[in-house]
Amino acid sequence: MSDNEMMSVPTATAKATYIRIAPRKVQIVLDLIRNQPADKALAILKYTPKAACEPLEKLLKSAIANAENNHNMDVDRLYVAEANVGQGPTLKRIRPRAQGRAYRINKKTSHITLVLKEME
Repeated sequence: MSDNEMMSVPTATAKATYIRIAPRKVQIVLDLIRNQPADKALAILKYTPKAACEPLEKLLKSAIANAENNHNMDVDRLYVAEANVGQGPTLKRIRPRAQGRAYRINKKTSHITLVLKEME
């Protein structure tokens, strides 16, 4: 792509890093809102009973605010163009067990990225 083509489609991005929820759980919810209009995506997040919905709703609102304030985009025409999650560092914890043994508990973290674009 040339520079002119890339400039024609403005995008608004929001990132949340080190979110204390496993990426697999976040991915399920991201698949629900990908390629949806922003207002519909907010409604989906509000009424889906998953733990990942709370940080994702906050992130989507942040992306919408970024689009409005930083890029002068029309909020009514925004849609979720990209929604990615990657694994962050794992917090390693120890669970005491019988006879002096210790079991490892891995508490996974996520890095989430949302990209909003305006509909043509």
